[in-house]
Amino acid sequence: MDADTFAALAAKPGPDAIAHAMARLDAGANDLAVGEDVRRHYCALKPNVASAAVEQATLRRRGRAKFGAAADEMWFTANGLEQATSAIAANHRATRFHALNTTLGRPARVADLCCGIGADLRALEAAGCNVTGFDHDPVTAQAARLNSDARVDCADVEVLDLTGYDAAFIDPARRSRGRRTFDVNAYEPPWSFVTSLLAKVPAAAAKVAPGIPHDLVPAGIEIEWISVAGGLKEAVLWAGSLTDGETRRRATLLPSGATMHTKSDADERAPTGSMNRYLYEPDDAVVRAHLISDLARSVDGVLLDATTAYLTSDRLIDTPFAKAFEVREVMPFSLKRLRAALRERDVGGVTIMKRGSAVDVERLRRDLRLEGTTQAVVVLALIDGKHYAVIADAVNT
Repeated sequence: MDADTFAALAAKPGPDAIAHAMARLDAGANDLAVGEDVRRHYCALKPNVASAAVEQATLRRRGRAKFGAAADEMWFTANGLEQATSAIAANHRATRFHALNTTLGRPARVADLCCGIGADLRALEAAGCNVTGFDHDPVTAQAARLNSDARVDCADVEVLDLTGYDAAFIDPARRSRGRRTFDVNAYEPPWSFVTSLLAKVPAAAAKVAPGIPHDLVPAGIEIEWISVAGGLKEAVLWAGSLTDGETRRRATLLPSGATMHTKSDADERAPTGSMNRYLYEPDDAVVRAHLISDLARSVDGVLLDATTAYLTSDRLIDTPFAKAFEVREVMPFSLKRLRAALRERDVGGVTIMKRGSAVDVERLRRDLRLEGTTQAVVVLALIDGKHYAVIADAVNT
């Protein structure tokens, strides 16, 4: 969508056309029927604007997963929605910037670089910061203006003069040729600019892909991995007065806000051992933060294998950082043997989990050909370097 089309869509009767399209899509109509309906009811709209209304309606419906009901009034671009931080993660991040307000005795002046459609702008505004957004794409910048009350400039962030700002946040584009990239060297602006920003601004943060290699994190920087409802979503690099100056790696779980951290730069290896009564599957934020040894201590457990992240313990400990399962049977992996064991237990449905296994989960589910009446969990795990199948029950702690 170009800037002229977007501007026409934002003017009347564009918003009404979007709302109409959303209602029809929510009722189950397909895109083609909705497009025809919009053109018929809003004949004053040019064909390209009518099509844009349906596209915007589709994006808003998708946006509900990140922004809830607020998405129904927000403005999106396809790439902007794809990269946008969910409201819950943006609000969590904004709490650190809010603390600057207290320290400074006034609203912190924050530059939101590569602000996208304004997810973090909204959160920083709500946190009481005096925030300005910058984005090089005019359509995306216009969406950000409509999504917040903050000032938004269309500008190249690499040439900005940040004099006078107390803090900066950057969410570099992580898409190359229309596809998501996990290579920091493909970020826009480049990785060198991101790291220099962290070094020169008094308080700075950068959102990065959660798969970032540990050895790319600059010295003295805190990195926080964030999972939302059990899914690892993003990582954030924290620098300057947005950190305590000591924490190096952190795992945070939302919406609970539970957090685990270490002040050590070195990874600590957790001990390994044989299977015990309970198996723990750590949250991926804990795994990526290399905090397995800390979690092992908290559940009085050991790793089943040094190369994977399943823990085992004779104690059932209530922890937000891992799911617990009570082990019923352990066997070397064999389709025939696993099928027989599950049928003996009258199992008809399985939840299959795996780490360190190349087994195709859906194919295994089909090949088991179960017809029982109960449910079970099957964990495909390495134990001392060998492949095993574990039959277990989920535990509610």
